[in-house]
Amino acid sequence: MKLNYIIEKDSNGFYAYCPELDGCHSQGDSYEEAKNNLSEAVELYISTLDEEEILELNNKEYFIESIEF
Repeated sequence: MKLNYIIEKDSNGFYAYCPELDGCHSQGDSYEEAKNNLSEAVELYISTLDEEEILELNNKEYFIESIEF
């Protein structure tokens, strides 16, 4: 399974989330810590899903691009 993640830096450190998994968020003092913490959160999240939910998740399509102004 391939999922996307977004990490934002703010005044309190780094905030990370996976847009495919509603409510799956984490944080850390560094980019790497936030990424590792999110990876753990994703594993726990996925372990709560049943087979039908996993199949549905695998069939979703997401398109992520950047926009410049």
